Amino acid sequence: MNVKDFLFNLPNKVNPDAVEGLSTLFHFDVADAGQFTVRLDEGKLSVAEGLEGEPNCKVNANAETLSKLLSGDLNPMMAMMTGKLKISNPGEMLKYAKVFGLM
Repeated sequence: MNVKDFLFNLPNKVNPDAVEGLSTLFHFDVADAGQFTVRLDEGKLSVAEGLEGEPNCKVNANAETLSKLLSGDLNPMMAMMTGKLKISNPGEMLKYAKVFGLM
């Protein structure tokens, strides 16, 4: 799965009722794919290339690792333990992972 396409399709995939009134900011730094900001502002989700603002959570990985995570071919805990995936605030990621379709 193409990581960039996945991120830019998030606003179309996320149920607006599930994020109503919520706000957060994620930075995805994906080797081989680029840097992206995922912003949820009072229930409105947007994605932009580049890193904007002060994130609540930073995600670092390469495109292959994130693709395997998105397709279910790689366990997120194993990816973190082996250093393939770095998440600055795992609690924030867990809060939104299901909403974003990451789990």
